[in-house]
Amino acid sequence: MKIVVFGAGAWGTALALSASTNPLAQHQVSLCARDAAQAAALQTRRENVRYLPGVKLPASLSVCALDRCLTAASMGLAQAQVLADFVAGADLLVIATPMAGLRSMLTQLRDACMPVAWLCKGFEAAALTQAYGLLAHEVQAQVAPDLRAGGLSGPSFALEVAQGRPTALVAASVHVEVRSALVEAFHSPTLRVYANDDLVGVEVGGAVKNVLAIATGLCDGLQLGLNARAALITRGLAEMTRLGVALGARAETFMGLSGLGDLVLTATGDLSRNRQVGLALAQGQSLEQAMSSLGHVAEGVYCARTVLQRAGALAVQMPITQAVVALLDGQIKPQQAVALLMEREPVAESD
Repeated sequence: MKIVVFGAGAWGTALALSASTNPLAQHQVSLCARDAAQAAALQTRRENVRYLPGVKLPASLSVCALDRCLTAASMGLAQAQVLADFVAGADLLVIATPMAGLRSMLTQLRDACMPVAWLCKGFEAAALTQAYGLLAHEVQAQVAPDLRAGGLSGPSFALEVAQGRPTALVAASVHVEVRSALVEAFHSPTLRVYANDDLVGVEVGGAVKNVLAIATGLCDGLQLGLNARAALITRGLAEMTRLGVALGARAETFMGLSGLGDLVLTATGDLSRNRQVGLALAQGQSLEQAMSSLGHVAEGVYCARTVLQRAGALAVQMPITQAVVALLDGQIKPQQAVALLMEREPVAESD
C-alpha cells in the first residue's frame, strides 16, 4: 500500500514508523510534516527529537513537508488541486493532527477518492455559531460529506507503538473499505487492528476517556487509594456509556478497546498526558503550569467543557465530568472536587 500520514507529532510518527517496518507487507509510507523546517530536522536526524526522542526512523520511511506540497498554491493553482496531485496513487490518507487541525485537513482533502482516516480523539472547540463542539465524524459531515472516512483509535501510547510493543487498536468507519484499508495498513505482528462499524461509539470513548483520566490523575495525586481509583474508573465508564448511547452509539462498544481499554490505559498509565494534568493539579499547580510542563497537547483539557455541554443538551448526567470542568475553570479546589462527588445523593448503580 501507498500510505500518506499528515502530521509528524508523536502518534503520526509512531504509526508511520510501524507501517513502514511491517514485515508482513511492503508499504510505501510518507510522513508529511507541517513545514519544511520540521521535515528537514526529521530527515537529517532520522529521529523525532521533540516527540519520540531516542526512536530512530527507518530508511524505508520517507519524509516530506506539507507547506512544500502547497507551494504551487501561491502560484495560482487551487490548494485542493495541489493536494490532489500530491496524494495521487495513494491507497490511504491518515490525518494525524490534533483535533484543532482536523477541519482544515478534511477541507483540503474533501475531494480525495481514497479512504481517509483520522487519529485525533476529542471534540472540536465550539464555533461562535454553535452551542457545542463536534466529534470528528460530525466535522467531516460538514466539510467533506462525500469522503469515505473513519478513525483509528484504542488504548495506545505512541512511544510503545514506535518501540514495537504489543498493541491493539480499532479501525472504525461506516464504510467497509475504510476499515479494510486501516487493517491492511497497520495490522502487524506487534499491532493488532480490529474493525468496528460503530464510529460514534469509538469516537465518544476516545474523547471522554481523556476527561476521566484527568479525574483519575487527581485522585492518585491526592493519594486517595486504589479503592477510589477503581470506583472512579468504573463510574467514569458509566458516564461515557450514557453519553455515547444518547449520541447513537452501541453500549457494547464501550466494553471494548476504544471504551474500557482506552480508559484504563489513559487513566492509569504514566505516559498519559491527561493523567499528568490531574497529578499536577493535585500537587497545587495551576492549570497553566500543568500544561506548560507537558509540552504537548492534553486533549481532555480542551474538550472537557464540550463533553459537559453535549451531555447537558441530551439531559445526560455526568458528575465526574462536571467536577473536572469546575476544577479546570478554577471554581473549586482539588479536595472540593472529591467532596463534590462523594456527597452526591445515593442512586442505583444503573443510574
